Amino acid sequence: KKDIPAVNFIIHEIHCRRNIEICPYCSDSIPKSEMKNHIESEHVQVTCKCRMKMENSLLKDHEASSCPLRPVLCQFCDIQLAFNKLQEHELYCGARTEPCGRCGRHVLLRELKEHPRACG
Repeated sequence: KKDIPAVNFIIHEIHCRRNIEICPYCSDSIPKSEMKNHIESEHVQVTCKCRMKMENSLLKDHEASSCPLRPVLCQFCDIQLAFNKLQEHELYCGARTEPCGRCGRHVLLRELKEHPRACG
C-alpha cells in the first residue's frame, strides 16, 4: 500500500509476502508476528459500562463523546454527573434563583446570562 521504486519492487514484494499480513478487520498492513496481538488489542469485542458492545479500539472515543454514562458538568453548579442524567438535572438546577447584584431581583440561573441586558 505504499509507492515503491520499480527497481526495488520485486525484493520488496517478496519481503512483504513473507512478513506482512493484511488485517481482515481494518485492512492495515501488520507484521505477521504481531497479527494475533493486533487483533486481540484492537478488534476484540468489549462491553462499555453502558452495556454497548464494540471493538476495543473504539472504546475510548465512545466513552469520551457518545456514551450515555460519560461524565459531564452541570452548567449551573459544576457538579459532575452522567450525560443521560444531565438534562433532567439542569431543568431542576436552572430553576434555582440567585439575587442580581445590580437590581436585587431574584433571577433563574438559566436566565442569569441574559439578565444583564434586561436589568440595565
